[in-house]
Amino acid sequence: MDLLLNNLFWSPVWISIKTAIVAGVFVIILGTLVGYVLSKKKFKGKILIETILMLPIVLPPTVIGFFLIIIFGQNSYIGQFIEWIFRQPIIFTWWAAVFAAIIVAFPLMYQSAKSGFSSIDKSIEDAARIDGASEWKVFLFISIPLASKSLLSGSILSFARALGEFGATLMFAGNIPGKTQTLPTAIYLAIDGGEMALAWTWVIAIVFISFIMMFILQIKQK
Repeated sequence: MDLLLNNLFWSPVWISIKTAIVAGVFVIILGTLVGYVLSKKKFKGKILIETILMLPIVLPPTVIGFFLIIIFGQNSYIGQFIEWIFRQPIIFTWWAAVFAAIIVAFPLMYQSAKSGFSSIDKSIEDAARIDGASEWKVFLFISIPLASKSLLSGSILSFARALGEFGATLMFAGNIPGKTQTLPTAIYLAIDGGEMALAWTWVIAIVFISFIMMFILQIKQK
């Protein structure tokens, strides 16, 4: 009980939830838009682009973290530009944890969105266009409602994936208590330090949150 009242316990929990929510918002918007475009358009290089978008699913998290450091580190032009704009590097900040979560969660949302939009009967969307609906209105009022089940599944899976991200976050955002320490990194350090009671409470917390997400997903799919 003392652990549950301790800020040491709650800090990684809130950081993880906040990171997953913010990353989830970005992933849902980007994944839905990209999934819609690539489900409708055919062009040269499409397979290559789709392969690159899905790579984070199969790449080790440490490899993703490595690429994030190379691309956004202080020795890169992008990293230097970010530091010039915000007066600090992105690496080892909370936003680095968010960005790592976005990268690993995006493929799940993208694939779900693409599958949902691809399953829509094209004649329904064409009928709306014939009636004068713009592409934006077709997307908002026809395509999204018809693909809503897939979009919801992708959203929940993406949130759960962002919540459980470990390797890329540890490399890119570090493990700074109260700032970038998420539940997975906190659990790892607690076990490494022999604090099993604390590790168990965090494990129970993340299993409980993940179980709720998956339970909701199963209900919505029925």
